[in-house]
Amino acid sequence: MAKSDPNRVLRLLPIVAGGLGGTLLLVNRILTPQILASQARSDALGVILSAVLILTGLLWQQVQPKPPDTVDLIGETGFEFQPDLSDVVKTELAWATHLLLTNTVTRSVVVYYQGQVLLRRGVLGKNPQVQPGAIVQRVLKTQKPIYLVKLDLYPGRIEFDYLPENTQGVICQPLGDQGVLILGANAPRSYTQQDENWVEGIADKLENTLGQSLTKK
Repeated sequence: MAKSDPNRVLRLLPIVAGGLGGTLLLVNRILTPQILASQARSDALGVILSAVLILTGLLWQQVQPKPPDTVDLIGETGFEFQPDLSDVVKTELAWATHLLLTNTVTRSVVVYYQGQVLLRRGVLGKNPQVQPGAIVQRVLKTQKPIYLVKLDLYPGRIEFDYLPENTQGVICQPLGDQGVLILGANAPRSYTQQDENWVEGIADKLENTLGQSLTKK
């Protein structure tokens, strides 16, 4: 379902005004029995103004980006912790994921660290376990994030069976070399550069807490 554009009517106004103005000028010209030189000049100016309005409206239609199509992710909404986490880690995970779910387009969050799923939150996938595929393994190896802007386009999407099956976009953000913060969105190409910077900052803070609180197994 596409998001509604609140400025759609406003962006159509120049086209409507220009078309109406041009039509009235034409009607006035037809109904006038004798055209004076002054009226001809006024008509010419009116035609130019109407054309400028219509052109402006058309340009506004082109420069306005089409909002991404959103879907309702398939799955139950939940909030699950790995059982034996400390209160400090639980608090940090809850804080970080709350910020992501309320301040970005993220609708599903999985925190995978030291071979365990520490947290699942938001819309949950059917598979509660994470088996790192090629994409997640690459993030762990390079410690660089990967943003899959439209998940349907990537053959490797099958590894994300722990996210809702109709997830539209995915960010895999490294938590050092020990884990990955995996975010699922309900619209393709919906994370902005500011969102990505926000995700990176939260992941750095989260990795610092996890590195201090969890012993390496």
